[in-house]
Amino acid sequence: MKRLDRLDALRGLAIVWMAAYHFAFDLNHFGLLQPRQHPNEDAAWIVQRTLILGSFLFIAGIGQAMAAASGQGWARFGRRWAQVAGCALLVSLGSWLVFPRSWIAFGVLHALCVMLVLGRLLAPLRGALWPLAAAAIALPLLWRHEAFNAPWLSWIGLVTRKPVTEDYVPLLPWVGVLLAGLAAGQWLLAQRPRALAGGLPRGLAPLTVLGRWSLAFYMLHQPLFFALLIAWTRWRGMA
Repeated sequence: MKRLDRLDALRGLAIVWMAAYHFAFDLNHFGLLQPRQHPNEDAAWIVQRTLILGSFLFIAGIGQAMAAASGQGWARFGRRWAQVAGCALLVSLGSWLVFPRSWIAFGVLHALCVMLVLGRLLAPLRGALWPLAAAAIALPLLWRHEAFNAPWLSWIGLVTRKPVTEDYVPLLPWVGVLLAGLAAGQWLLAQRPRALAGGLPRGLAPLTVLGRWSLAFYMLHQPLFFALLIAWTRWRGMA
């Protein structure tokens, strides 16, 4: 599939926002930033996380529309999916080592593995994706049940209490955002086929590169931040 610079730049912009959010979160974890409330309880932090995650999944949906339109087969899709799944397993293992009581069982990459397959299977619905996306987003707002609090069901998203974990991205409502991006991508291809194919100013080239290596950056940025902050706090302790 031919790379689309504008789509990659949008993904790169979302990554910069995510990295800034995570770095601020890490500063709080190391006691170097003390907001009035914990990030998991402060509305401004929660809204930012929601917008960052939503932008990633919406862009991923657009990317799936572009990939399907370019004739991407299941074999190539499967190779990319396996990369995401492998990284999801590494996130679970790494989080268990660092946060054994709140390790990540179903975070953004785990959810993306499920959503990508669903998006691939549902793509032929085309216009019907819009009401399906809306239903997926609305359902957990309208109905939840305690039965879904069980560990083997909490990934669906119809929980009455959030699991104790460092990252929780349930299928509902978030699959609705990816499906909306998929529908938007199909609409762009039909109505505005050049909207994402044009060039970009040279100054935005770093965002394009970052967007193309989004998975690698996602996997590396938090270990790098932690290493830097551990070194900083130890240096301060010795100074």
